[in-house]
Amino acid sequence: MVNFTILAGGYSAFIATYTFDSDNNVLSLVGQSETGGNPSWISLHPTNKSILYAVNENEPGALQSFVIGGDGLLSAPVSTVATGGDAPAFTVPLSTGQVAVMNYNTGNGKIIPTASDPLDFDDSSAPLITFPATVSHPHMALENDEEVLVPDLGADKVWRLVEASSVTPGTWEIQGFVAQPEGSGPRHIAIADGYLYALHELASTLTSQQLPAAPNGTSPLIANMSIIPPDPVEGAAFAAGEILIPAVSNSFNGSFIFTSNRNTGVQDARGDAITIFERGPFGTINIVGYVFTGLDQIRGMQFFGEDDRFLIASGVAGDAGVLVFERTGNGGNLTLSTSNTEIPTRTSFVSIAD
Repeated sequence: MVNFTILAGGYSAFIATYTFDSDNNVLSLVGQSETGGNPSWISLHPTNKSILYAVNENEPGALQSFVIGGDGLLSAPVSTVATGGDAPAFTVPLSTGQVAVMNYNTGNGKIIPTASDPLDFDDSSAPLITFPATVSHPHMALENDEEVLVPDLGADKVWRLVEASSVTPGTWEIQGFVAQPEGSGPRHIAIADGYLYALHELASTLTSQQLPAAPNGTSPLIANMSIIPPDPVEGAAFAAGEILIPAVSNSFNGSFIFTSNRNTGVQDARGDAITIFERGPFGTINIVGYVFTGLDQIRGMQFFGEDDRFLIASGVAGDAGVLVFERTGNGGNLTLSTSNTEIPTRTSFVSIAD
């Protein structure tokens, strides 16, 4: 039997802990750990899976660190540091030992060093990075080689950050950007095989292009496709949520992209759909199908398990709780495995195999 410990952030004052028994398809709520307000996005340390980072998506915002105990519950916050702006909606640790956090409402962010103990933040050398746009809403950060890429929903750009000084960690600067379609609102991105895949919240589209050479190279869009499911209900209003590219393996030999629709208008009785694309050669993409989930406004979802076999997701509204799906076929479809409705909404996930 393989058990997974899953932690789930949300718009609340706690992070929830679940266990998933993959042999019996049972998702059980273990408990809730008190945190700062609105730990909406959480991330694991890349090498020490007992360390968790969480934003406090507040005004002003903060970043916290925790120790994950053997039972999957969290310690009290070990370190809390201001993010320098409002509504940090995303955080991720980098391979450098620094932690990136982006402030959605104030168009800025930080990449904060940690001390010798990765639980302790040292923001004394981490200046605020302000994105030079009339409207700026940075929504995530993605490390790619020596760069950090930041999709900006307000500026229609993917900013390219580089560390300005190897002597003073945390000093990052903007070296350029990758322009995105006007009015599209790039929210989250992924990179695979040298191609940049961007999910656009305002246009509800998925685009692909070759990642241009730094600092300010350009490349044409290879694809620009809607993720909205066919025949939406009258009054639906879509805002794309998440993009994930699971592993290709012997179990699942297809290469796919999973994107989540958020219907913020009149709800479809079937709930939000996950739109699945197949990655073709040279950055091409093709729609495989749509999986309706019963969830209301999927904000975060995460693959986990060997070969990225399972997908966990929840909505930010409604009462459908947390759902676990299993990839089937050659990896391009999802079948519902189980659900847990004890907590009606969650917004982001991390998982640890026991």
